[in-house]
Amino acid sequence: MPGQAAHVIADDTEALAVAASLAEEFRTDASARDVERRLPRAELDRLSASGLLAVTVPAEHGGADVSAETLAEVFRLLAAADASLAQIPQSHFAYINVIRRQGTDEQQKFFYAELLSGARFGNAQSEAGTKHVQDIRTRLQLRPDGSYDLTGVKHYSTGALFAHWIPVLARTDDDALQVAFVPRDAPGLSVVDDWDGLGQRTTASGTVRLEAVRVPADRVLPHHLTFQGPQLQGAVAQLLHAAIDTGIASGALAEAAQFVRTKSRPWFESGVETAAEDPLLIQRFGELAIRVRAAKALLGDAGRAVDASRADLTDESAAEASIAVAAAKVLAAQTAVEVADALFEVSGTRSALNSLNLHRYWRDARTHTLHDPVRWKIQHIGRYVLNNTRPPRHGLL
Repeated sequence: MPGQAAHVIADDTEALAVAASLAEEFRTDASARDVERRLPRAELDRLSASGLLAVTVPAEHGGADVSAETLAEVFRLLAAADASLAQIPQSHFAYINVIRRQGTDEQQKFFYAELLSGARFGNAQSEAGTKHVQDIRTRLQLRPDGSYDLTGVKHYSTGALFAHWIPVLARTDDDALQVAFVPRDAPGLSVVDDWDGLGQRTTASGTVRLEAVRVPADRVLPHHLTFQGPQLQGAVAQLLHAAIDTGIASGALAEAAQFVRTKSRPWFESGVETAAEDPLLIQRFGELAIRVRAAKALLGDAGRAVDASRADLTDESAAEASIAVAAAKVLAAQTAVEVADALFEVSGTRSALNSLNLHRYWRDARTHTLHDPVRWKIQHIGRYVLNNTRPPRHGLL
């Protein structure tokens, strides 16, 4: 389905090198894309062609099968350059995990080949007006020939506009949760670019409408089975969200340092020649740097916990991974908002000029960290530490 052949990345080292190189490339026009709400189609094509979107394909199918720790660092690097662009493939990797866990041999062979050729997965998960995030009303209705009709409306569908395949969360008549993989150009499927968030402006997280979309039986995977035993579906998905938040914090800190070094004036009471010599600013940068370093450290720890659990998946190892990821996500979310806000504190009045667009870091942080509430993650961490209560298997932890 993709229009061009993609490079196949060999290993973790190459994946990190490619991510670092692309991040530098994407950083150049990130602010302009945000200001103009210019959607990153060309940049996503570069991602596809680079092979980064296939780095978790298993080795036996020709992929690099990189570690979760490496994948998180790839996302952090990209998010430090452009948080919107980094968020677009987050669901892409979550649904690769669904294929890995629940796909048949034939399904895995087909979709892994698609990924290695540069295919992108979008998502159609969340619904508006329901009781809660797991109240899925989109339906797969069985047809006499064994195929399905898929009907529903999805919101916050990050990546769908740019996808080759759109994985859709839906329920069959027995209320079992399924994932239907639908081609982007399928009859009855439409993607509406109506996202108007204050941050993450170029994710195109709009609406997907499905009107009796025909889905062959071999494009439907039994996602409900994922949660009937120990699983890492939620841990991997949340790890990538933590990586995006950590990347936003990293990018904001680097931007603040550059601004203070090159554009800020010292406060007259400091008695120094440049703002970068102001001892109070130096103190504040030290505090912020510690927060960012701590977020990066917890992100790495969480990635290693996921990798350890994948090597020996049990209820206990899955719980350890989820708790490690939850801790990383809490600190990353807090740090992203704090550092993006402190950018103005340390940079001074001029930094608030709308024309500089430095507020994009705060807008991105404030928007992305709303994805799921960290207050519940803290609850699960506390219950695990105090009462040895394992976190639930609902896919959001």
